[in-house]
Amino acid sequence: MHPTTALIAWLAAVLATQFLAYAGLAVLVLGLLLARLTLWRPWFAYVWRGRWLLLSLWLILAYNTLGEALADLPWAPTYEGMAEASLQAARLVAMLGCLAWLFDHLGRDGLVSALWGLLRPLQWFGFDTARLVVRLSLVLENLQARPEKGAWKKMLAGDPDFAGGPAVLHLSLPLWAARDTLLVLASAGLLLGAILL
Repeated sequence: MHPTTALIAWLAAVLATQFLAYAGLAVLVLGLLLARLTLWRPWFAYVWRGRWLLLSLWLILAYNTLGEALADLPWAPTYEGMAEASLQAARLVAMLGCLAWLFDHLGRDGLVSALWGLLRPLQWFGFDTARLVVRLSLVLENLQARPEKGAWKKMLAGDPDFAGGPAVLHLSLPLWAARDTLLVLASAGLLLGAILL
């Protein structure tokens, strides 16, 4: 699969999750797990890192959605709020699964290549997409290594250890195949189906 095709499929899946109910989310989760059997480990790691975000999202929606309070207690969340909060939390978990699939499938270099392929048509309109892709590559490279304590002070002071970066960025894009066009059309069709249903 072409890296840009994978990125477009990921974007379509992430957008589609906002329109899916539990049955659609279950199909998406099953598809992700069947696509990569080892995906559950990084997926669980993403969910674990986002546990406070999930809890905050759930509490905000459960308490701020109008409806009938749980057991008629004035301080309790509403039934409708808990239902909406649970659905949104399930959608966020599914989106994290899509993100785990994308990183597992493409890796850092593949993601940069995919973004390059996706943004390349904007060059016809005068946008400097090469600069954006290089900056994204540098950000992703810096995210791979944990900075030492006090590194931000050295960066602000202009320490030469932090001023550099790779002098050359190599991108490799395979040729676009007919199956890539079919996958993009299928992704668009599934997104449209999720929106309309």
